[in-house]
Amino acid sequence: MNQEKNSKREGVFLIESIVAMTVIIFGLLSAMSLVSRSLSLNRVIADKYIAANLAAEGVEIVKSVIDANVLQGLAFNQDLTPGNYEADYNTFSSFQDRFLRYASDSGYTYSNGDPTRFKRIIKIENLDDPAGSGNFVEIKVNSIVTWVSRG
Repeated sequence: MNQEKNSKREGVFLIESIVAMTVIIFGLLSAMSLVSRSLSLNRVIADKYIAANLAAEGVEIVKSVIDANVLQGLAFNQDLTPGNYEADYNTFSSFQDRFLRYASDSGYTYSNGDPTRFKRIIKIENLDDPAGSGNFVEIKVNSIVTWVSRG
């Protein structure tokens, strides 16, 4: 009778051990999956952050051209004809579909540094004068940043 009790306890202990190991394994796999997912989302968030700042910088570059024109007594939109452009603080040229480059001493440019995954296009449009005078009193500037990501 005593031997029967021991074998039943051993059987119950074996089942409890299997169930406990299964729960632990599922817990560890879930934690590893969560860590893996958070690491991949970290890259996505970093890319979006960089892209937002590059887009804002594109608008700032156009604004600095406008400021320079006004300080020189020129029309605010001098040399800002409608079209697609790529620009950094050193160059303002027609869009050539090039990737930006990054150097720690000069930031994002098209001329020097390590290649990045980011492209910036600055679209400029003239908006008609609401009074119908034919003069352009407003321009519309869109700075669009695209990038290549994994997957």
